[in-house]
Amino acid sequence: MKISISELDKYWFYWVVQFSRDNQLSQAAKRVSVTGDGHYYVYLSVALLFFHPNGQHFFNLVLGSFIVEFPLYLLLKNSIRRHRPCHALAGFNSGFEPSDKFSLPSGHTAGAFVFASVINVVFPVLAPIAFAWACFVGLSRIALGVHYPLDIFAGAALGSGSVILVVQLMQ
Repeated sequence: MKISISELDKYWFYWVVQFSRDNQLSQAAKRVSVTGDGHYYVYLSVALLFFHPNGQHFFNLVLGSFIVEFPLYLLLKNSIRRHRPCHALAGFNSGFEPSDKFSLPSGHTAGAFVFASVINVVFPVLAPIAFAWACFVGLSRIALGVHYPLDIFAGAALGSGSVILVVQLMQ
């Protein structure tokens, strides 16, 4: 029996959604997902800029990484044009309406992994917490029915890769 990547992606999507629903995690998923909204990155980066000795380095890495990540995210999302599961899967009702109709890559996950990767560079002791949070942001997007698992992996790679590139360019 041969299983395609697309079938595995849908299988794991339904598994995460069902697990979330069975364990009444939908409200928690919404709360975690919101922490991946972009304005929080600005607030924390600016606060560190003014109040922490490594704030300038942190701010520069975040800014540079988002300058790389965001255009690539838009290019990929609008080139691939993969429809979100909440719009593409017949009979599936997520109860959550995303801001746009395409899913690959996950922008929330990309942003969360940019932020976690910068934390890893500047404050490595906090990296495990930051990466766990970034993973939960990605999982929350699946639980809400707006992304497939491969969208999350692509977002994580895009976010982390953007930071790796910027770190190399800044050296």
